[in-house]
Amino acid sequence: MSQLFQPFKLGGLSLDNRIVIAPMCQYSADDGAATDWHMIHLGHLALSGAGLLIIEATAVEPEGRISAADLGLWSDRTEQALARVLGAIRTYSPIPVAIQLAHAGRKASTRVPWAGGGQVSPAEGGWQPFAPSALPYAPTEVTPQALDAAGLARVKEAFVAAARRSMRLGLDAIELHAAHGYLLHEFLSPLSNRRDDAYGGALENRVRFPLEVFEAVRAAVPANVPVGVRVSATDWAEGGWDIEQTIVFAHELERRGCSYIHASSGGLTSAQKIAPGPLYQVPFAQALKREVTMPVIAVGLITQPAEAEDIVASGKADLVALARAMLYDPRWPWHAAAELGAQVRAPNQYLRSQPREFKTLLKAASD
Repeated sequence: MSQLFQPFKLGGLSLDNRIVIAPMCQYSADDGAATDWHMIHLGHLALSGAGLLIIEATAVEPEGRISAADLGLWSDRTEQALARVLGAIRTYSPIPVAIQLAHAGRKASTRVPWAGGGQVSPAEGGWQPFAPSALPYAPTEVTPQALDAAGLARVKEAFVAAARRSMRLGLDAIELHAAHGYLLHEFLSPLSNRRDDAYGGALENRVRFPLEVFEAVRAAVPANVPVGVRVSATDWAEGGWDIEQTIVFAHELERRGCSYIHASSGGLTSAQKIAPGPLYQVPFAQALKREVTMPVIAVGLITQPAEAEDIVASGKADLVALARAMLYDPRWPWHAAAELGAQVRAPNQYLRSQPREFKTLLKAASD
């Protein structure tokens, strides 16, 4: 019996299986508001048969966007636009939907990837980035403004407000983005956090603001709604954030009621040295799994059903998250279920699509 396709409880949320669709930036919003692209993109992923769909990094304030085309959740307009997309998903799919709330920090105000990326300065029509310290991501980029006490309070309240909007939208879970070199990760790493106050220096100080944000969001939503955190387990750079510090952070999150930890890596510094390959980040999830009791999600070039099955069956992680593999094959869970002898839910309109050799592969979404 496939372990990948066994049900799983994530806090108060029941998942059909252990497959998670990881959040993937689409750079296709209109001043923060979801568009028809999100309807198409999230709509077809909602028919994938995965256990959980996480909406892309969603900025909690305009200055927290990676690019001007990033999705946001800071106003009635952005909330209403996302409500339209979620309404369509809920009509045709039972998949639980989570949202990743984020702030880009010093990596804000960039061009979209297909326009070459790179930061857009305020003089070029961009905006002033914020960060723990006045240290740019790269020497040629805009120096961010270090957040003062009022700025810290503003950002924390922005996360809380976005979490409350998420609940009004009926989202099933919240993930806080503390990875990939964005604001909460910037507080964690000694490479980007050079503060000399209670939020900088020793590890206990560097984790303080991310923990305060977590506590505030956790308190703002019902107890049965999972609130998890995505982390970069290492900066892949000398003197930076690493798995040992991540474990300390994970213990502190768990003590505060964190529902899961989602283990990625990198993104903080242009000096990082990464050699990506199949399953290259799974050892970070495995290290965290040995240390905490909360669920752990593994991610990172997991592409083959047998790989995903082994990660879960051998106890390296509780769930696996796929990103690029899902874009390439939006029916990846169907094909994995066929290979592993399992079943997935499918819309009634697609039940006739079952190949004859897999007559029991698909079950009705309403089951």
